[in-house]
Amino acid sequence: MTKAHRHTIFLEDAEILSHQAFAAQQFIMRVQAPKCADAARAGSFAHIQCDPQLPMRRPISIMRASKESGWVDFLYKIEGEGTRLLSTRQVGESISVLAPIGKTFEMPPSHCKPLLIGGGVGIPPMIFLAEQLKAAANYQPLVLMGSEIPFPFKTKPSQIMLEGIDQSVIAAMPLLDDWNIPSRLASLQNYAGCYQGYVTELAEQWLESMNTEERKSVEIFACGPHPMLKAVAKLASDYNLRCQVSLEEYMACAVGGCAGCVVKVQTADGPAMKRVCVDGPVFEAQSVFEFIKVS
Repeated sequence: MTKAHRHTIFLEDAEILSHQAFAAQQFIMRVQAPKCADAARAGSFAHIQCDPQLPMRRPISIMRASKESGWVDFLYKIEGEGTRLLSTRQVGESISVLAPIGKTFEMPPSHCKPLLIGGGVGIPPMIFLAEQLKAAANYQPLVLMGSEIPFPFKTKPSQIMLEGIDQSVIAAMPLLDDWNIPSRLASLQNYAGCYQGYVTELAEQWLESMNTEERKSVEIFACGPHPMLKAVAKLASDYNLRCQVSLEEYMACAVGGCAGCVVKVQTADGPAMKRVCVDGPVFEAQSVFEFIKVS
């Protein structure tokens, strides 16, 4: 563990409070982990022991956390043996959770209009960030989400009117509607009410509806697969917008010791290799994607 992260990451035996299965091998798991819940911020993740017989932990983003009740929510998809074993864990069992880990999203200026873009398993950090922005009470974020598989939560027509997006695009996340945060969903699978295309195309439609002055207040926050983040970074470059991205990367130790998750990042002193686990996972988009130039 690096010096900057000492005494900020906690190891807890967390009781599984609920574990719900959804289509396409997706799961939402809630655990009782009060130390993690108290310290977690949008963009942080946990390193979870999926099964006692599997020594290597798996990194999973935090979707929600309740300081008051001490629980933490994770949304994950079965991708290999680790997450398959995790999916078999039952309510009442305990799992070892090392969290919260990582450099988190920086809150934007109070005049900012946050645009949150999540793709696939990159959606959970956007939900957490939306909740964090809501708690700050000064922001009016828009959350756009995209997935090529069924969404791991029921969608419904939004009760919140949204200018700048085709009125036929009405599918939204009920939880965000309950928070009075507008959201819209995109997919390539012809799901009812969703935008039929990439989530970045939906974001561009919204940005195009604004005038130059209105767009100056937008800052983009994104998490998802690398091709989506590259498209988001290009979008931010095209409109000269600041953009923070949370990277997805394979990890071994997840606390900065093994350097197995390094990526090349542009710094003030030139290119450098940075660890996604503790130097990230959140980076300025222009530092990761070299074609980005934001004034």
